[in-house]
Amino acid sequence: MQIPLEVYYKDVNKSESLENLIRSKVSKLEKVCDHITSCRVAIEKPNTITRRRNPYRVRIDLTVPPGHNVVVSKEPSDNEKEDPLPTVVRDAFNAAQRRIKKIVQLQRKDVKSHPEQEVRAIVSRIFPMEGYGFLRTINGREIYFHRNAVVNEDFDRMQEGTGVRFFEVEGEKGPQASTVQTLD
Repeated sequence: MQIPLEVYYKDVNKSESLENLIRSKVSKLEKVCDHITSCRVAIEKPNTITRRRNPYRVRIDLTVPPGHNVVVSKEPSDNEKEDPLPTVVRDAFNAAQRRIKKIVQLQRKDVKSHPEQEVRAIVSRIFPMEGYGFLRTINGREIYFHRNAVVNEDFDRMQEGTGVRFFEVEGEKGPQASTVQTLD
C-alpha cells in the first residue's frame, strides 16, 4: 500500500488482538488485489444503542486504482443479534474482499461468460453511415444493434455475413442486441 493503514477508534477500547485482526484482514485483501493504495478502518460504538442490537459500527474505505473507491459499512440494525466486535470486523472485511474480487475480475477481464445466454448470429444488414444494423439469429429472427453495442470498436470492420455473438435485451421498440462481439 502506498498510504499506510489508518485505524480510527471512537468509544471502543483499542486492543492488540483487534489491531492484529485488522492487519491480518488487510493483508488478505492485499493478496486478492496487490495494488490497493490506501485503507482506512473506522470502528465505533454509537451512543444510541437499544437492546437486541449490534452495538458496533465498522467502516472500511479502500482505494484501488484506477478510480475505484470501495466503501463497506457494517451498521447496527434491529434485526441483528449482538455480535462481538471481532465478528463484526470479520464480516466487514469479508464484504470488502468480495467487492475487491469483483473489481480485480473486471480489471483482468476475468468476468464469467455465460454461453447459454449468448446468441450467435450473422450481420444481415448494416448501415455504416447511420451507425446501426440488423443481425439474423440461428432461428431466423432479425435483431437490431447499434454501433455503441459493438465491443472492441469493430463496427467499422463489420459487413454483411460477419459472424457475431451477442446478448439480447428488450429495447424501446422490441428486442435489440447488446454487447455484440465479432467471431473469428
